[in-house]
Amino acid sequence: MIILKLGGSILTEKDSLKPKVNLENLNRIAIEIKDFLKDHDLKNNGLLIIHGAGSFGHPYAKEYEIGEPFSNEVYPSKRIGFSLTHNSVNELNNIISEIFIENKLPVISIPPSSSIKSFNKRISYFNLDLIKDYISQGFLPILYGDVVLDDKLKMAVISGDQILSYLAKNLKFKKVILGTDVDGVFDKNPNLYDGAKLITSLNSIKDLSQEHSTTNVDVTGAMFGKIQELVELADSGIESKIINAQIPDLIKNALKGKDVKGTVIKAKIIK
Repeated sequence: MIILKLGGSILTEKDSLKPKVNLENLNRIAIEIKDFLKDHDLKNNGLLIIHGAGSFGHPYAKEYEIGEPFSNEVYPSKRIGFSLTHNSVNELNNIISEIFIENKLPVISIPPSSSIKSFNKRISYFNLDLIKDYISQGFLPILYGDVVLDDKLKMAVISGDQILSYLAKNLKFKKVILGTDVDGVFDKNPNLYDGAKLITSLNSIKDLSQEHSTTNVDVTGAMFGKIQELVELADSGIESKIINAQIPDLIKNALKGKDVKGTVIKAKIIK
């Protein structure tokens, strides 16, 4: 049972003013997953994919401040923002699903907006039965960061990282892999500091400075937010690894259990 999270920075041109897919990365990743599945029986050893929103969902979520408190007077415009955000991430999901299907991957899209509710931006309800059924039938479920109804704020953004953490804990996944646009977690921002060093193993958020270790900023918290979710996941006994999905064959080799460059997030050993 493996969860593969594909960051929006890998699948899209995240800095693009208009939503734009990185077709080169997407096609290559689909081929790598297909290659892995030659020796991996989905029906007995499930694989689940989660992807970020990148240049598709974030602009609308930011413009309409989805997840921020608001008055009833602006509710109509908020609903439009909610719809635009969902429609945009759903468009990205459709493109990804089409390319995966072209590569004979039996993906089935499960929109979080139709299966998740939150309370104050944290998942409070998640219908897992359908996901379990699809996995047991040999399908490859694919979920993504999305907007959902929130019982406190009326609406919120739920990141792919939070979905990953929730599914890993509740469906007992054994391996979690995150494909990003960097080699892993650094002691400083590698885009700003030449001497930045890769942290190969991490078990606490306390040793990191958010200012220095975050490589980019988005509405769901970027790298710092990912680490927070993964440290909590490690405390429950599930390790994860952040790798650079821009490097050919790294995803395939990580799925196969080979030792690849990256940052492992694991529980702190108490002596």
